[in-house]
Parts: sequence; C-alpha cells; structure tokens
Amino acid sequence: MAVVELNKDNFENTITGNDFVIVDFWAPWCGPCRSFAPTYEKVAEDHPEIVFAKVNTEEEQEIAMHFQIRSIPTLMIFREQVIIFSQPGALPEGGFRELVEKAGELDMAEVHKQIEAESQANA
Repeated sequence: MAVVELNKDNFENTITGNDFVIVDFWAPWCGPCRSFAPTYEKVAEDHPEIVFAKVNTEEEQEIAMHFQIRSIPTLMIFREQVIIFSQPGALPEGGFRELVEKAGELDMAEVHKQIEAESQANA
C-alpha cells in the first residue's frame, strides 16, 4: 500500500478505521525528514497490512498542535486507536524495521487492561 497523506479531513477516519497506523510528522523544509522519507516508504512497501501515513506539519498545523509535535520528523504509532509510540528523530532502516516488528508483537489486550486500570486509579 502506498503511503497515505493525512489531513484534517481524513486523519480521524484513518486512525479509527485501521488497527495499525504509523504516522510520520514531517515538513518539506526539514532535511532529516527528506532523508528519512525513502526509508519510510521502503518499509511501508514491505508491510501492506499496516497503514503508513504522513502529516505535513506545515499544511496541517492543527493536527501537529493537537499531538504537540515540537520536533520533526516525529514517528507516532497507533494500535487499536492507542498511541503506543511517539518519538522525534529519523531512524535508520534497521531500527525502524525493528520498531515496526515490536509494535506488531505488542499484546493489545494487555495494553487496554493497563489503560483501564490507570483510568480507574485516577477516577
């Protein structure tokens, strides 16, 4: 699957309509963003079961502000509408592939249990 460009019109539907979404927050003027783009697209091609998406922070400032993106590139991984990873900085291909693999192995039933326990403790 090709990398999807996200904007305010399709962002929410993309996240809620897919169990596994990886988002690259980037900008056209950002050198590290441009150098990471081929790696991102290459890994995306190898994982058609995952939605790989990009948010141009210049054009979609509302989304960037909502997620408090202060440094780009920033990678964010959503599994079952839960942010399980968010970190600025471009990754080397091997590190990115390892991250995708680990994110896929995460036991989401356990993650949801932990979220539920935390929300009850804070109630």
